[in-house]
Amino acid sequence: MAIQLTERAAHRVQQSLDKRGSGIGLRLGVRTAGCSGLAYTMEFADHKNPEDASFESRGVTLIVDAKSLPYLAGTELDFVREGLNEGFKFQNPNSKAECGCGESFTV
Repeated sequence: MAIQLTERAAHRVQQSLDKRGSGIGLRLGVRTAGCSGLAYTMEFADHKNPEDASFESRGVTLIVDAKSLPYLAGTELDFVREGLNEGFKFQNPNSKAECGCGESFTV
């Protein structure tokens, strides 16, 4: 299953990559953290490792390491504004529960 970006998220990532001036895309992953067990990670990708999976969504390359892929398969990444706050929001069909603060999730 692929990982997708909404139009808003793709636009925001592309703006950030353009402003940064380098990078081949966005690296997504998970790490052990928080009260629910897993937390999302995001960073600019300057290269792709041989074991990484890559997806093209709305003109943006998404790179995911092999360990994180089962947890992120089918995820849609959106960019939302809520009042004065803005940020990326993961819509993950694999997530069974999230902690109260939204920092971590469990599968």
